[in-house]
Amino acid sequence: MSPALPLLLALALGLIAWLAARSRAWTFRKEALTQGSALHSLPNYHGWYVALWAAVPATVFALAWTSLSPGLVLGQVLADPAAAALPAFGIGRDAVLSEAQAIASGGAATSFQTGSAALVQPFRTAMTTFGTIGIVVTLVLGFAGGAFAFLRLRPDFTARTRVERAVMFTLLGASMVAILTTLGILVSLVFETFRFFQFVSPVDFLFGTHWGPDPMVDPAAIRTEAYGAFPLFWGTIFIGAVIAMLVAIPLGLMSAIYLTQYASATVRKWMKPMLEILAGVPTVVYGYFAALTVAPLIRDFGVGIGISSASSESALAAGIVMGIMIIPFVSSMADDSITAVPQAMRDGSLAMGATTSETIKKVLIPAALPGIVAGVMLAVSRAIGETMIVVMAAGATARLTANPFETMTTVTFQIVAMLTGEGSFDHPATLSAFALGMVLFLVTLTLNYIALRVVKRFREAYD
Repeated sequence: MSPALPLLLALALGLIAWLAARSRAWTFRKEALTQGSALHSLPNYHGWYVALWAAVPATVFALAWTSLSPGLVLGQVLADPAAAALPAFGIGRDAVLSEAQAIASGGAATSFQTGSAALVQPFRTAMTTFGTIGIVVTLVLGFAGGAFAFLRLRPDFTARTRVERAVMFTLLGASMVAILTTLGILVSLVFETFRFFQFVSPVDFLFGTHWGPDPMVDPAAIRTEAYGAFPLFWGTIFIGAVIAMLVAIPLGLMSAIYLTQYASATVRKWMKPMLEILAGVPTVVYGYFAALTVAPLIRDFGVGIGISSASSESALAAGIVMGIMIIPFVSSMADDSITAVPQAMRDGSLAMGATTSETIKKVLIPAALPGIVAGVMLAVSRAIGETMIVVMAAGATARLTANPFETMTTVTFQIVAMLTGEGSFDHPATLSAFALGMVLFLVTLTLNYIALRVVKRFREAYD
């Protein structure tokens, strides 16, 4: 019996309820027309009202039962005398149970594990029992809800108001998902960060200059000076907010100026989508491009000009490719901001005798500056959260240096390194990833807040 059958039944009950209630409402409408009156709500609203009462409780139960029934089935099978010969725990036990369940559900034809054949019938019995319970309860809930709503229908029934209220609460719940997700992330980060700061002082973590956590060291014997994350913060800022922005801001801004002021409609029609394609390229592709093409060129260039420390993994390679990646962010925001400047300001400047370039420098850019700044802020927050380009092109060495030809690492790289090892989640080395994530979360949240405030100010100026 398919686990999705109760859900399909719930939806079918909703459809039947909609048809029946709509037909009932049409009867009310005909009666109202003969009496010279009118219905409060259209027949469709009556149909949706009854359909919601029939389908929603049944669907909620069907979804819950689909999640709970596998555990109930397994519990009943383990209580069967045939399961007494199973191992107490381990991979062998799971393999026998999985094979017996697959045979019982029709996913496999023969058994290979010893003891699985004896459990096939208990699995079939349990699956049939709990599947029947799910179907019966779904039908009862659907019929009960539908009958309750159907009996309330009458010509003056406010079905439209009730349906619209249900839709409003549904939309409210959907909008709360993002808020609750953000709160969940924040709470988990705060909790794990607090645990980390029980081992390492926040001052040593934020301002220490040596980063070298070892997940194999006993937590009682760790050296707090090995958790100085300042080189990571510097690497993140140097790559994401300095080098990348030196690439993205000029190119993005100049491309926006060309597309809005100089390009013909045909050129803009083709060039703008091609530019925005950069935003859809996977970051791992940028990482390969940085590691296999840009980084060797920069190393050879550095060696050619006499920099002996030039490496095949460098902050400059990662920063340049990261800047190319975020050009569409800067260009799109600058394009929208320049386009939003009132045409009267352009015409007035040109009428005073200013050239196109002077109008751009003296009128358009100052007027669009809040939107441009907002785009830069969003681009910076995107850049400092980038991982794949840094992993593949910048290296893994935490270093305080201003030499862009040397290897350097960032906060995101270390978060990946700390959470993908085999260390315990109670060890300070693993918990440090959450502290780094908390700092990165606060920085990006601040940048996004500033960008939104700037955009709001921009909209107030020209709407």
